[in-house]
Amino acid sequence: MPRMITAPDDPQLDELCEQLAQLAPQLENPGAWPADQLDLCAKYGVFDWFLPRDVGGLEWSEGDVTRGYAKLSSACLTTTFVITQRAGACRRIAVGDSTWAREQLLPDLRTGHSFATVGISHLTTSRRHLGRPVLRATEIETGWLLDGYSPWVTGAPAADTVVVGATLSDGREVLIALPTNLPGVHVPQPANLIGLNASQTGPVECEQVEVDARYLLAGPQHDVMKSGSGANTGGLQTSTLAVGLADAAIGFIEGESDPRRELVGPAATMRDEWQSLYDELLAAAEGRTACSASEVRRRANSLVLRAAQAALAAAKGAGYIVGHPAGRWCREALFFLVWSCPQPVMEANLCELAGMNDL
Repeated sequence: MPRMITAPDDPQLDELCEQLAQLAPQLENPGAWPADQLDLCAKYGVFDWFLPRDVGGLEWSEGDVTRGYAKLSSACLTTTFVITQRAGACRRIAVGDSTWAREQLLPDLRTGHSFATVGISHLTTSRRHLGRPVLRATEIETGWLLDGYSPWVTGAPAADTVVVGATLSDGREVLIALPTNLPGVHVPQPANLIGLNASQTGPVECEQVEVDARYLLAGPQHDVMKSGSGANTGGLQTSTLAVGLADAAIGFIEGESDPRRELVGPAATMRDEWQSLYDELLAAAEGRTACSASEVRRRANSLVLRAAQAALAAAKGAGYIVGHPAGRWCREALFFLVWSCPQPVMEANLCELAGMNDL
């Protein structure tokens, strides 16, 4: 049994990352799911990083969580992405209004014996343009009636609990810890994704699902996602994953630069840019800078796309063969163009891709 990781500079974290990197190619297989990787993370105590001390967690600071996520995502982006969604659900349960849900659900979640995830994108970025809420809630005598669907739920087929956001007819919102074994809950087969396919991200459908009032975590209120301290899906957290992936890609180029001196200059330039971005990311996480989360995300998106493609160029033809990490990194980098990407960031990335910044 490995020793639990208690700090982001713990050698045990490096040991875990080595194992995750070795297992990462397996997640390219059809139907893959990072069950072994999540079991490893549970044994190393990763799931306690994010939880308050009063429920048995380590309650790492935002800076330490950022350091930990950056290392994990450099080793295996898919596993780390799944963990972010799992951690978001656990934190919402931990700080939510339901003592019953906290006491009943968190013990097995901490040890990895159960899996929870979030279905909240429709309250933040996805499907916001539609006139009618995609997941609707109605208060009933015993609790809540859910009808509709949550479009993007990571690990939905494996989830025992999904922390979902739903909208009432008056515009107020609720967060509910939805047990997936309730009548009316249906999890279709997730669509095939270009990258991170093993995250098994897809919809969760609710057809007149009755949920006991004890599962209510927050609300009803307007902008329920601003309550508590749960998942920060589109802020610094997603940028951290991009920084981690860029680190892996740049590290590959650095490794290739010993026998190939033409790679030394590009590798050094990208590493300097990465270090500057990493320092800015940590400063933002620790509240030491006025730099906005959107600006950090813009820079992270730009760097991860360029670093992944540079790694592919350095790998030459070998990188274009299925199974080489450079090809996987290129596909994974595209994820950051679409996942919880704020409109200003998307517009800035489009301008850069169009070459408008050079005009």
